[in-house]
Amino acid sequence: MRTRYALPPRPVTFLRRERLTRHLDGALTTPLTIVNGAAGAGKTLLVADWAARLGRPVAWFTTDAEELRPGVFWAYVLEALRAAGAPVPAAVGSPADPGRVDETLLNRLAAELNGPTTAGRPAVLVLDGFDRVAAPETAAQLEFVLRHAGPGLHLVVVSRTEPLLPLHRYRAAGELTEIRDAELAFTAREAGELLGRHGLSPPAAVVDALVDRTRGWAAGLRLCALAARESPEPETYLKEFEAGQSAVADFLLAEVLDIQPPGTQDLLLRVSVLERFGPGLANALTGRSDAGTVLDSLHHRNAFVQHLGHSWYRLHPLFAEILRAHLEVRHPGLAPELHRRAARWLKDAGFLPETLVHGAAAGDWEFAAGTLVGDLAVGQLFTGLRSAGLHDLFSRMPTGAGGPAPELVRAAGDLARGDLERGTVHLERAGKLLAGGLLGQRGGEGQDDPEGLKGDREAARLCWALLEVYAARLAGSSPRAERAVRLARELRGAVPAELLDRHPELTALLLAHLGSTRLWTGRFEDARMALSAAVAGPGGTSTALPREDALAHLALIDQLNGWPGRAEHKASRALAETARYGLPGPPGTGLERLVLAAVAIDRDELDRARALLDEAATPLDAVPRAAARSASHSPSPPASHDARAAHDLHAHAPVGPADPVTSAVRAVVTARLLLARGDPRVAHAALRAAVGATHPDATAALTTEAPSPWLRGQAALVTAAAHLAEGRPRAAAEALREVPLDQPACVVEAARMQLAAGDPRAAGDLLDALHGTDRTGPGVSVRAALVRARSGHLAGDTATARRWLAVALRGARHEHLRRPFVEAGPWSGPLLDTDPLRGLAAGWLVTGSADVPPSGVKEPVEELSGRERDVLRRLARLMTTEEIAADLYVSVNTVKTHLKSVYRKLDVNRRADAVRRARALRLL
Repeated sequence: MRTRYALPPRPVTFLRRERLTRHLDGALTTPLTIVNGAAGAGKTLLVADWAARLGRPVAWFTTDAEELRPGVFWAYVLEALRAAGAPVPAAVGSPADPGRVDETLLNRLAAELNGPTTAGRPAVLVLDGFDRVAAPETAAQLEFVLRHAGPGLHLVVVSRTEPLLPLHRYRAAGELTEIRDAELAFTAREAGELLGRHGLSPPAAVVDALVDRTRGWAAGLRLCALAARESPEPETYLKEFEAGQSAVADFLLAEVLDIQPPGTQDLLLRVSVLERFGPGLANALTGRSDAGTVLDSLHHRNAFVQHLGHSWYRLHPLFAEILRAHLEVRHPGLAPELHRRAARWLKDAGFLPETLVHGAAAGDWEFAAGTLVGDLAVGQLFTGLRSAGLHDLFSRMPTGAGGPAPELVRAAGDLARGDLERGTVHLERAGKLLAGGLLGQRGGEGQDDPEGLKGDREAARLCWALLEVYAARLAGSSPRAERAVRLARELRGAVPAELLDRHPELTALLLAHLGSTRLWTGRFEDARMALSAAVAGPGGTSTALPREDALAHLALIDQLNGWPGRAEHKASRALAETARYGLPGPPGTGLERLVLAAVAIDRDELDRARALLDEAATPLDAVPRAAARSASHSPSPPASHDARAAHDLHAHAPVGPADPVTSAVRAVVTARLLLARGDPRVAHAALRAAVGATHPDATAALTTEAPSPWLRGQAALVTAAAHLAEGRPRAAAEALREVPLDQPACVVEAARMQLAAGDPRAAGDLLDALHGTDRTGPGVSVRAALVRARSGHLAGDTATARRWLAVALRGARHEHLRRPFVEAGPWSGPLLDTDPLRGLAAGWLVTGSADVPPSGVKEPVEELSGRERDVLRRLARLMTTEEIAADLYVSVNTVKTHLKSVYRKLDVNRRADAVRRARALRLL
């Protein structure tokens, strides 16, 4: 009997947690404290330790009986108060009837506790295990005494369940202190200290994992510690212990599961296969109709059932793990059927991700794949939303799973990894199955659609069309892509509009892939139409990656047409498009950085170009790797740091076809940078690999059905430039024959090389053929003007040379195009040092004295980069940091970094001073 009034002993390994003790100390200012948590949460030991250190008597009563009638309960409470020295004289009396309590006795007890002898020293009463007090009458009597005892009584209720007291009233009045499961949970630091008291010192990562698995549950941590201490390899045990075969399992089964009615036990076992569940789903797995009531009761009784809101629940993860092991013992082989039921209920309820998980867990791969395809969600394998999880899920699908849907999912997985060969095989199989099904299942008798595709055939064909367009993109086949897009447009009318509205990424992907394929074949304006439509489509997370992809390709078109400023703007938008969502890149990831690298080369910012190329190196592809391997088999080693960098840039690139546009641009930009750095041989090797050269060790990194005219032109230009740099003019002239004359940028470069090869007439004829072209920007027109200026200079016509140099300077100044002047050679230096050319070149063009600041103005510490000049120009327009960031599609922190660099280089500390100094230096 005395044990009911005694403070429970604390084990030697008990860990005092000061944060909880301080909370209880503060609770003395309120009349009522509730310590509420699940079995084994550490409630009793916490309060017992606090009571032992309180410095005054505490009345303790443990209600260890299953049911205490009111009279018996109050007899125990009075005895506990008297044993603790509380002012409860014999005159208060004691219940005479075990089943009831006289109201007079309760009045006398409350009056004594609220008497003058208790002023400033309230009696502290702890009721441990109050969840066993089931009678509402007893709870009402307790609340009566607490309310009328006033400051003379502080009540601490320790319970697994919500006590039947009017907590809302005390909470509203600020008279309630609560410590619940979340606060009782051990932190990682506390768990580490607890394990230390058991003689264990595992690494922090092991402790973190253990806390995560147990959710900081006190009993689970202690039981694990005890078992690990007996294990020959404690650290391994803590990392890998089998919950279903441990002391933790014994505790939870005995303390939580076995005390439930048989029907509730069955419900808990069945829902253990679910990550989360509501009443409807629980009913579907159990065949009952009252799961909602049962789940609500389990939650309020802290039976390791957590309420997530909106009638959804989940089990404590460790409890669920143990229940799943116990389910296999009680009902062997039932789990797959439960997963199957859950999958079908979740599909009807519209929960796609969970439907797929449970379909896979049931081994019903035809159903899982059919659900993904029927929902038009195949595009999510390419958009970053759930792509990693979907790839991981369906990577476990066995080869025996047949039918159109599994083949489509396999094709999507292979294509998303860039495996065009395997993806095409699965895509062709799916197409044949779909076509055969249409012939036999729309007019035949007794034939059904494959499992998982009933009513979803049009959706499956639409998914096939999407994958076919992407395969065409990887293969560089424009006709194939156009056919697939036409089919997709035909099928849209046969698919429910609501389904299409739910998946805007499908249309965005179709347009982005089509635009990329058109760009590959040189149909720039047709590509622009498709890509612009993708960008103009619905925004949001689901379409962020295809919009980024489309913007990057639009930026490339601008760059190829000679508009570096526009290209930079669109490439920056592409980077910003998905940065806010933290999503991985789309097919062709890195293209926007490659475009920015090309712009940096045009501006002669070679270090920035190198950095952008490095940033664009993930995911890796085979082009630069093949180029580097080709260069490595050359007779002599690389001639410079950049050549070695090109050799190592993609040393670990995966084998297989990459997105052809991105691979081509990477090769071209790498080659251009190597040329600018003075490594023509390695630059030549890079382009030779890109177009499938005949070098015995070079592999064609771009396995495409049709060659790209603009890649062919760019490759020819780089090859010719490399030959010229190595003193082989005949080889350069031969390479120029491959230049397509319908591309202005290529024609201008060809004219420049014809002039460099000593044929000014051929150069002039090429430029004359461009007369009237309106698509091209300064990236082309500046180079054309420089060719004409150089031609005039060679002819001794200084006036013509100066006039065309002025045209080139005016066109290049706004875009800061320095590279064309560097490539033009040193002949322009003396001319640029004369008026008015000196003024046109001052402040931005690094060519002899043209870059000298006006007399009396101190030079910058260091030349400003192109992006720093962009920030500076917007600074002069009085734009805020946030406005500059938005205008340049970069983060505010990036703008701040550029500003600091501008201030340092201009040797100023304020915005106004930076603008004034920049104007004095003619930088603005």
